[in-house]
Amino acid sequence: MSRNAPARTDSQRIAPGRDLRAETISSRENRWLKRFRLALCAGEATDDGFIGVEGFHIVEEALRSGLEVDAVLASTAGDQHLETLRPWLGSTRVLRTADRLFAGLADTQTPQGIAALVRPRVAKFEDLVRGDALVAVLCGIQDPGNVGMILRSAEAFGASGAVAAKGTANPHSPKALRASAGSALRLPLLMGLAAPVIMAQLRIAGLRLCAASSHEGVAPSRADLRGPVAFLIGNEGAGLPSEVERSADLRVRIPLGTAVESLNAAVAASVLFYEAARQRADQAGES
Repeated sequence: MSRNAPARTDSQRIAPGRDLRAETISSRENRWLKRFRLALCAGEATDDGFIGVEGFHIVEEALRSGLEVDAVLASTAGDQHLETLRPWLGSTRVLRTADRLFAGLADTQTPQGIAALVRPRVAKFEDLVRGDALVAVLCGIQDPGNVGMILRSAEAFGASGAVAAKGTANPHSPKALRASAGSALRLPLLMGLAAPVIMAQLRIAGLRLCAASSHEGVAPSRADLRGPVAFLIGNEGAGLPSEVERSADLRVRIPLGTAVESLNAAVAASVLFYEAARQRADQAGES
Protein backbone atom coordinates (compact mmCIF):
# COMPACT_ATOMS: atom_id res chain seq x y z
CA MET A 1 0.00 0.00 0.00
CA SER A 2 1.27 3.49 -0.80
CA ARG A 3 2.43 5.69 2.05
CA ASN A 4 -0.31 8.30 1.60
CA ALA A 5 -3.18 5.90 0.94
CA PRO A 6 -6.09 5.79 3.42
CA ALA A 7 -5.95 3.20 6.16
CA ARG A 8 -7.61 -0.17 5.55
CA THR A 9 -11.14 -0.62 6.89
CA ASP A 10 -12.73 -3.82 8.15
CA SER A 11 -13.18 -6.42 5.41
CA GLN A 12 -16.14 -8.57 4.55
CA ARG A 13 -16.80 -11.19 1.92
CA ILE A 14 -18.18 -10.15 -1.46
CA ALA A 15 -20.75 -12.94 -1.39
CA PRO A 16 -21.20 -16.25 0.41
CA GLY A 17 -18.99 -19.00 -0.90
CA ARG A 18 -16.34 -16.76 -2.43
CA ASP A 19 -12.87 -16.39 -1.01
CA LEU A 20 -12.30 -12.99 -2.63
CA ARG A 21 -12.55 -10.35 0.06
CA ALA A 22 -13.49 -6.71 -0.32
CA GLU A 23 -13.88 -3.66 1.86
CA THR A 24 -17.32 -2.09 1.73
CA ILE A 25 -17.62 1.71 1.49
CA SER A 26 -20.95 3.32 2.35
CA SER A 27 -20.05 7.00 2.82
CA ARG A 28 -19.55 9.55 0.05
CA GLU A 29 -16.89 11.19 2.23
CA ASN A 30 -14.77 8.06 2.47
CA ARG A 31 -11.15 8.87 1.67
CA TRP A 32 -10.91 6.12 -0.95
CA LEU A 33 -13.90 7.50 -2.83
CA LYS A 34 -12.30 10.93 -2.73
CA ARG A 35 -9.17 9.49 -4.33
CA PHE A 36 -11.22 7.83 -7.07
CA ARG A 37 -13.27 11.01 -7.59
CA LEU A 38 -10.10 13.06 -8.05
CA ALA A 39 -8.64 10.57 -10.51
CA LEU A 40 -11.80 9.88 -12.52
CA CYS A 41 -13.93 13.03 -12.42
CA ALA A 42 -11.13 15.59 -12.27
CA GLY A 43 -8.77 13.46 -14.37
CA GLU A 44 -5.87 14.26 -12.05
CA ALA A 45 -3.24 11.98 -10.59
CA THR A 46 -3.32 11.45 -6.84
CA ASP A 47 -0.57 12.96 -4.71
CA ASP A 48 1.26 9.65 -4.84
CA GLY A 49 1.06 9.28 -8.62
CA PHE A 50 -1.93 7.01 -9.29
CA ILE A 51 -4.35 7.66 -12.15
CA GLY A 52 -7.93 6.47 -12.51
CA VAL A 53 -9.04 3.90 -15.08
CA GLU A 54 -12.68 2.97 -15.54
CA GLY A 55 -14.35 0.10 -17.37
CA PHE A 56 -13.81 -3.63 -17.35
CA HIS A 57 -11.42 -3.99 -20.29
CA ILE A 58 -9.02 -1.25 -19.26
CA VAL A 59 -9.00 -2.39 -15.62
CA GLU A 60 -8.28 -5.91 -16.84
CA GLU A 61 -5.48 -4.57 -19.05
CA ALA A 62 -3.90 -2.72 -16.13
CA LEU A 63 -3.96 -5.84 -13.95
CA ARG A 64 -2.74 -8.21 -16.67
CA SER A 65 0.13 -5.93 -17.68
CA GLY A 66 1.60 -5.95 -14.19
CA LEU A 67 1.17 -2.26 -13.43
CA GLU A 68 1.07 -1.25 -9.79
CA VAL A 69 -2.60 -1.06 -8.80
CA ASP A 70 -3.44 0.75 -5.59
CA ALA A 71 -7.06 -0.39 -5.42
CA VAL A 72 -9.92 -1.80 -7.49
CA LEU A 73 -13.40 -0.41 -6.87
CA ALA A 74 -16.61 -2.21 -7.87
CA SER A 75 -20.20 -1.06 -7.59
CA THR A 76 -22.99 -3.48 -6.75
CA ALA A 77 -23.77 -3.83 -10.47
CA GLY A 78 -20.07 -4.14 -11.31
CA ASP A 79 -19.43 -6.83 -8.73
CA GLN A 80 -19.80 -9.43 -11.49
CA HIS A 81 -16.48 -8.29 -13.00
CA LEU A 82 -14.47 -9.15 -9.89
CA GLU A 83 -14.78 -12.88 -10.43
CA THR A 84 -13.42 -12.53 -13.97
CA LEU A 85 -10.56 -10.38 -12.69
CA ARG A 86 -9.75 -12.74 -9.84
CA PRO A 87 -6.69 -14.40 -11.52
CA TRP A 88 -4.90 -11.03 -11.67
CA LEU A 89 -6.05 -9.47 -8.41
CA GLY A 90 -3.56 -11.24 -6.16
CA SER A 91 -3.20 -9.13 -3.03
CA THR A 92 -4.67 -6.01 -4.66
CA ARG A 93 -6.96 -4.05 -2.38
CA VAL A 94 -10.59 -4.56 -3.48
CA LEU A 95 -13.33 -2.09 -2.56
CA ARG A 96 -17.11 -2.25 -2.98
CA THR A 97 -19.64 0.54 -2.96
CA ALA A 98 -23.24 1.21 -3.92
CA ASP A 99 -24.18 1.93 -7.53
CA ARG A 100 -25.29 5.43 -6.50
CA LEU A 101 -21.92 6.29 -4.97
CA PHE A 102 -20.01 4.82 -7.90
CA ALA A 103 -22.06 6.86 -10.38
CA GLY A 104 -21.05 10.02 -8.48
CA LEU A 105 -17.37 9.49 -9.21
CA ALA A 106 -17.50 7.83 -12.65
CA ASP A 107 -16.47 9.77 -15.75
CA THR A 108 -18.93 7.98 -18.03
CA GLN A 109 -22.70 8.39 -18.36
CA THR A 110 -23.33 4.65 -18.16
CA PRO A 111 -20.52 3.28 -15.97
CA GLN A 112 -19.71 -0.42 -16.00
CA GLY A 113 -19.22 -0.35 -12.24
CA ILE A 114 -15.51 -1.19 -12.14
CA ALA A 115 -12.52 1.14 -11.77
CA ALA A 116 -8.95 1.09 -10.49
CA LEU A 117 -6.17 3.39 -9.33
CA VAL A 118 -3.09 2.58 -11.40
CA ARG A 119 0.47 3.86 -11.44
CA PRO A 120 1.59 4.35 -15.07
CA ARG A 121 4.96 3.09 -16.19
CA VAL A 122 7.72 5.67 -16.26
CA ALA A 123 9.28 5.74 -19.73
CA LYS A 124 12.77 6.92 -20.55
CA PHE A 125 13.73 8.73 -23.71
CA GLU A 126 15.90 5.76 -24.67
CA ASP A 127 12.80 3.54 -24.69
CA LEU A 128 11.37 5.55 -27.58
CA VAL A 129 14.36 5.71 -29.90
CA ARG A 130 15.72 2.18 -30.02
CA GLY A 131 16.35 0.55 -33.40
CA ASP A 132 14.27 1.74 -36.34
CA ALA A 133 12.24 3.95 -34.03
CA LEU A 134 8.80 5.20 -35.00
CA VAL A 135 7.61 7.93 -32.62
CA ALA A 136 4.42 9.97 -32.43
CA VAL A 137 4.90 13.56 -31.25
CA LEU A 138 1.57 15.17 -30.33
CA CYS A 139 1.82 18.96 -30.47
CA GLY A 140 -1.10 20.84 -28.93
CA ILE A 141 -3.80 18.23 -29.56
CA GLN A 142 -6.52 19.26 -27.15
CA ASP A 143 -9.23 16.62 -27.56
CA PRO A 144 -8.39 13.73 -25.21
CA GLY A 145 -10.35 11.39 -27.47
CA ASN A 146 -8.04 12.25 -30.37
CA VAL A 147 -5.01 11.82 -28.12
CA GLY A 148 -6.14 8.34 -27.14
CA MET A 149 -6.97 7.29 -30.69
CA ILE A 150 -3.59 8.48 -31.97
CA LEU A 151 -1.82 6.41 -29.32
CA ARG A 152 -3.95 3.40 -30.23
CA SER A 153 -3.07 3.73 -33.92
CA ALA A 154 0.58 4.32 -33.11
CA GLU A 155 0.79 1.11 -31.11
CA ALA A 156 -1.23 -0.84 -33.67
CA PHE A 157 1.22 0.05 -36.45
CA GLY A 158 4.38 -0.65 -34.50
CA ALA A 159 5.36 2.70 -32.99
CA SER A 160 8.17 2.52 -30.45
CA GLY A 161 6.72 5.30 -28.31
CA ALA A 162 5.00 8.66 -28.16
CA VAL A 163 5.46 12.15 -26.77
CA ALA A 164 2.62 14.37 -25.59
CA ALA A 165 4.29 17.76 -25.91
CA LYS A 166 3.35 20.69 -23.72
CA GLY A 167 -0.14 21.94 -24.55
CA THR A 168 -1.48 18.47 -25.42
CA ALA A 169 -4.35 16.94 -23.47
CA ASN A 170 -3.32 14.49 -20.77
CA PRO A 171 -3.00 10.99 -22.29
CA HIS A 172 -3.80 9.54 -18.88
CA SER A 173 -7.13 11.31 -18.49
CA PRO A 174 -10.08 8.89 -18.33
CA LYS A 175 -11.41 9.85 -21.80
CA ALA A 176 -7.98 9.51 -23.45
CA LEU A 177 -7.37 6.18 -21.73
CA ARG A 178 -10.69 4.80 -22.95
CA ALA A 179 -10.07 6.03 -26.50
CA SER A 180 -6.61 4.44 -26.48
CA ALA A 181 -8.06 1.04 -25.48
CA GLY A 182 -5.12 0.59 -23.12
CA SER A 183 -2.39 1.78 -25.49
CA ALA A 184 -1.69 4.76 -23.25
CA LEU A 185 -0.73 2.30 -20.51
CA ARG A 186 1.43 0.07 -22.73
CA LEU A 187 3.20 2.43 -25.14
CA PRO A 188 6.35 4.16 -23.83
CA LEU A 189 5.16 7.72 -23.30
CA LEU A 190 6.77 11.02 -22.37
CA MET A 191 4.71 14.04 -21.36
CA GLY A 192 5.09 17.75 -20.76
CA LEU A 193 8.20 18.53 -22.80
CA ALA A 194 8.17 21.59 -25.07
CA ALA A 195 8.01 20.65 -28.75
CA PRO A 196 11.35 22.31 -29.70
CA VAL A 197 13.10 20.47 -26.85
CA ILE A 198 11.86 17.01 -27.81
CA MET A 199 12.53 17.72 -31.49
CA ALA A 200 16.14 18.57 -30.73
CA GLN A 201 16.54 15.40 -28.66
CA LEU A 202 14.99 13.22 -31.36
CA ARG A 203 17.22 14.72 -34.04
CA ILE A 204 20.32 14.11 -31.92
CA ALA A 205 19.18 10.50 -31.52
CA GLY A 206 19.15 10.13 -35.31
CA LEU A 207 15.45 10.38 -36.08
CA ARG A 208 14.13 12.32 -39.06
CA LEU A 209 11.31 14.69 -38.15
CA CYS A 210 8.29 14.34 -40.40
CA ALA A 211 5.63 17.05 -40.06
CA ALA A 212 2.02 16.29 -40.91
CA SER A 213 0.89 19.31 -42.92
CA SER A 214 -2.57 20.30 -44.15
CA HIS A 215 -1.34 22.59 -46.92
CA GLU A 216 1.94 21.37 -48.41
CA GLY A 217 4.29 18.41 -48.61
CA VAL A 218 4.69 15.12 -50.42
CA ALA A 219 2.15 12.32 -50.27
CA PRO A 220 2.98 9.78 -47.53
CA SER A 221 3.44 7.05 -50.15
CA ARG A 222 6.20 9.10 -51.79
CA ALA A 223 8.07 9.82 -48.55
CA ASP A 224 10.74 7.45 -47.27
CA LEU A 225 9.45 6.39 -43.85
CA ARG A 226 11.59 3.29 -43.40
CA GLY A 227 14.31 4.55 -41.07
CA PRO A 228 14.01 6.08 -37.60
CA VAL A 229 11.19 8.64 -37.93
CA ALA A 230 9.16 10.87 -35.65
CA PHE A 231 5.75 12.08 -36.87
CA LEU A 232 4.85 15.58 -35.69
CA ILE A 233 1.07 15.81 -35.41
CA GLY A 234 -0.57 19.16 -34.74
CA ASN A 235 -3.70 20.67 -33.26
CA GLU A 236 -7.08 19.65 -34.68
CA GLY A 237 -7.86 23.08 -36.07
CA ALA A 238 -4.64 25.06 -36.33
CA GLY A 239 -2.28 22.22 -37.20
CA LEU A 240 1.37 22.41 -36.20
CA PRO A 241 2.91 25.71 -35.08
CA SER A 242 4.62 27.26 -38.07
CA GLU A 243 8.06 27.19 -36.42
CA VAL A 244 7.67 23.47 -35.68
CA GLU A 245 6.58 22.65 -39.22
CA ARG A 246 9.37 24.75 -40.76
CA SER A 247 12.06 23.04 -38.71
CA ALA A 248 10.99 19.51 -39.68
CA ASP A 249 13.16 17.48 -42.04
CA LEU A 250 10.19 16.49 -44.17
CA ARG A 251 6.58 17.54 -44.64
CA VAL A 252 3.86 15.15 -45.71
CA ARG A 253 0.34 15.98 -46.84
CA ILE A 254 -2.40 13.42 -47.30
CA PRO A 255 -4.12 13.93 -50.69
CA LEU A 256 -7.83 14.69 -50.21
CA GLY A 257 -10.87 15.17 -52.39
CA THR A 258 -11.58 18.76 -53.35
CA ALA A 259 -14.68 18.94 -51.14
CA VAL A 260 -12.78 17.95 -47.99
CA GLU A 261 -10.50 20.52 -46.39
CA SER A 262 -8.81 18.37 -43.77
CA LEU A 263 -8.92 15.13 -41.81
CA ASN A 264 -9.44 14.58 -38.13
CA ALA A 265 -6.04 14.57 -36.40
CA ALA A 266 -6.42 10.96 -35.26
CA VAL A 267 -7.46 9.78 -38.72
CA ALA A 268 -4.54 11.59 -40.36
CA ALA A 269 -2.11 10.10 -37.84
CA SER A 270 -3.49 6.61 -38.54
CA VAL A 271 -2.87 7.05 -42.27
CA LEU A 272 0.73 8.09 -41.63
CA PHE A 273 1.47 5.23 -39.25
CA TYR A 274 -0.12 2.73 -41.62
CA GLU A 275 2.06 3.96 -44.49
CA ALA A 276 5.20 3.76 -42.34
CA ALA A 277 4.30 0.22 -41.29
CA ARG A 278 3.62 -0.77 -44.92
CA GLN A 279 6.97 0.55 -46.12
CA ARG A 280 8.83 -1.17 -43.30
CA ALA A 281 7.08 -4.46 -43.98
CA ASP A 282 7.97 -4.22 -47.67
CA GLN A 283 11.60 -3.50 -46.76
CA ALA A 284 11.69 -6.52 -44.42
CA GLY A 285 10.29 -8.70 -47.18
CA GLU A 286 13.01 -7.56 -49.59
CA SER A 287 15.89 -8.25 -47.21
